[in-house]
Amino acid sequence: MDNGPLPERLGDALRYGPFHRALREAIEYRGLSLTRLTAHLDRLGVKIGQSTLSYWQRGLRHPEVPRSVDTVRALETVLRLPSDSLVVLIGPRQRAGRHDEVVPKFTEVSRVWQDAPALLAEFDAAPETKTNADLRIESVHDFIQLGAHREQRSQTTRFVVTAARPGPDRYFATWGGDEGCLIDRVEIASAEGCRLGRVRRQPASGVMAMEFLFDRHLAEGETHVFCFTIADGSGGPSPGMQRTFLRGVGSYLIQLGFHRRAMPSRVVRQFRAHDQAEPVGREGLVCGLGRVSSGYFTNLPAGLAEVVIDWA
Repeated sequence: MDNGPLPERLGDALRYGPFHRALREAIEYRGLSLTRLTAHLDRLGVKIGQSTLSYWQRGLRHPEVPRSVDTVRALETVLRLPSDSLVVLIGPRQRAGRHDEVVPKFTEVSRVWQDAPALLAEFDAAPETKTNADLRIESVHDFIQLGAHREQRSQTTRFVVTAARPGPDRYFATWGGDEGCLIDRVEIASAEGCRLGRVRRQPASGVMAMEFLFDRHLAEGETHVFCFTIADGSGGPSPGMQRTFLRGVGSYLIQLGFHRRAMPSRVVRQFRAHDQAEPVGREGLVCGLGRVSSGYFTNLPAGLAEVVIDWA
């Protein structure tokens, strides 16, 4: 086994998962085709089809426990990975029931959102509805427009979600302004795919919770796209953007548009498992044509996806 250091992307994938992301990164790093990979496994006495490996690395299927444990251990050997690094990511695979999924609290992920649960509690909806447990987030796109005084002027967010179960007809979102934000003056406008429902604001913390209604119940497996814009401008210089994911997400694109009179000295994207965790996957972003910096994340687990602005 190669005991040398692993590249950062692969190390992050093995540490945070999910399994299919870690497997895909390992296969790409070792430069093996699925044909060669199955041949190596065959020499170890492990029989598995190329189609199964393809499904596993794309997240379309998941190794079953305990039946697939030996196969996953053989993959660790062939891919020269630390022992149990893939096995710990497969875990017990069960079909989630309505109350099966354990969702971390906002405060377990980020101290910034310590007021979010209290705001969400004001909505008369089931707990799983208020945490969007019936929706699987496929992708999120945030576009942040910054002003001449380095302040956040607006945030336009587009979600792509899939109904995990029959019936979801709304999405609950939380948002916090930068220091000095006057949350009572923040405006919210819905676009395609939704209309604005109830809003709850907490001026002391600068946090608000919003309800976006789809006006129809989604069928199980149905994909829905919706979009809304939050207009602010009352806060001070923005330190960047932080999005809290209580569950994993397929992809996240965040873009920051800068004013020509307020350009940053550096923009960095990073991910943290929780507020106290060390950032991983740090990457400097280019501010290119149109004065826009773009940070792209894929296969994120629960945690904090961040873009940090250095104005110095």
